[in-house]
Amino acid sequence: MSASTVEPGTRLAQRFRLEDRVNESEGATLWKAIDEILARPVAVHTFDPDFPRVTEVVTAARAASRLTDPRLTQVFDAAEDDGLAYVVSEWVTGDSLADLLAGGPLEPERAAVLVAEAAEALAHAHEHDLHHLCLRPSKLVWTTGNTVKVLGVAVDAALAGLTTDDPALEDAEGLGRLLYAGLTGHWPGDEEEGGLPAAPMIDGHFCTPRQVTAGVPGYLDTITCRAVLPESRRSQSALARPDQVAEALADVARPLPISYTPPPSPPHVPAVSRAEGLETQQRTYSSPPPRANQPSTLNRVLMTFVVLLVIAAVGVGAWTLGRKLGNPAPPEAARSQAPPSATVEPQIVKPSSATGFDPLGDDRAEHPELAKDAIDGKGDTFWHTTNYNSATLGNLKPGVGLLLDMGKPTKIADVIATLSTAAGSSVELKVGDSPDLSSLKTVAKQKDVSGKVTLTPAEVATGQYVLIWFTRLPADAGKFRGTIYDVVVYSPGTA
Repeated sequence: MSASTVEPGTRLAQRFRLEDRVNESEGATLWKAIDEILARPVAVHTFDPDFPRVTEVVTAARAASRLTDPRLTQVFDAAEDDGLAYVVSEWVTGDSLADLLAGGPLEPERAAVLVAEAAEALAHAHEHDLHHLCLRPSKLVWTTGNTVKVLGVAVDAALAGLTTDDPALEDAEGLGRLLYAGLTGHWPGDEEEGGLPAAPMIDGHFCTPRQVTAGVPGYLDTITCRAVLPESRRSQSALARPDQVAEALADVARPLPISYTPPPSPPHVPAVSRAEGLETQQRTYSSPPPRANQPSTLNRVLMTFVVLLVIAAVGVGAWTLGRKLGNPAPPEAARSQAPPSATVEPQIVKPSSATGFDPLGDDRAEHPELAKDAIDGKGDTFWHTTNYNSATLGNLKPGVGLLLDMGKPTKIADVIATLSTAAGSSVELKVGDSPDLSSLKTVAKQKDVSGKVTLTPAEVATGQYVLIWFTRLPADAGKFRGTIYDVVVYSPGTA
């Protein structure tokens, strides 16, 4: 197969099906593709026959595939075979730094956290003699999984043919430029970059972040100057390696991800518009969840019901006691009374696995890679659906959901799901012995809910598979998306 025959639908290595061209530049084409074996999107670079640096790119990709820091783009495959070379890597979904800055500078601590994470990841790459050399706002991404991802280590430099005598200094300065951009919304270069205007200058030198944007803390201004503005260091030593930048930012408070201690409501987690690879959009933020000491309407109703039950029980007990005092039962009758049955509390049953469930969609999957985050007991991780254009899933299908495999047939008493705080979710609880939609029986429903939702079957249901099925989605960043932070399954206890 020659590179000239590469087109949508082409399969590479008998598994990677090219779908959409993302961009083309100087003989290299970036594709969105599907790994047909693992049923997941991937990014694929292919090359024109006359692309001059094919061997260098493939070699760099193979070296980058050995990096283990999850904040660096993972390379899955790289080959130069039968006249067709390609590189297959992780398809990253989220907002680039350029997207995040579309509305202006970030909060200083947030900008510092993003760059600190990137610096630590690049320090890991440098330990393996791999470098970036072309750090730009488009290469630093805040993913839909609420993690930092640095795109293109080693590969981007090979694609562009970039080399330097001091790669550590080049990457340290690149990190400084990213920090400058995050703090000011400007790019410290002669031309605009990624939609960011060039930084203002005084007497031929770039202004410091504090001169551009009010409220930048002095220590972050100093770190930026040490990394990228030598004329403003004021006798401070330079930050000449990524690990030095990481160390300088090590004391920055890390609000992301947010720590969590069960059982409070889900923490304030940024809601992300769906965007993949280089196709990113500006992020907006959802409102924080209600505090744990603010009971929902359902909780108030339940509390009232419990109080009434207690009052009734006290009345009945007093009446019964009065009768017994007036007419004591004979000893034989008292001895013949059966002891009261013990109350057995429902037991938590942990699912053996979970997956995104989209049996009626084109790819029959709904972010399966995130499903485990809904059953890990952590409130700062979550599974979410794809973004849709309407609350009714774009009228494309009746629903999508999260499917739990309990490992064996299990009696289900209650399922408590912690959703996003945005109102408007309609969910159903389905239970069955087969992971087929037609085999799963609806046993409970809740409409227009948010936060912590309890799904209780009218009768105890039994099955190996438990499905939380969204039939209506809440608004999220201009689109509609269902989110599940945590799921707890209760089974009836046994005496």
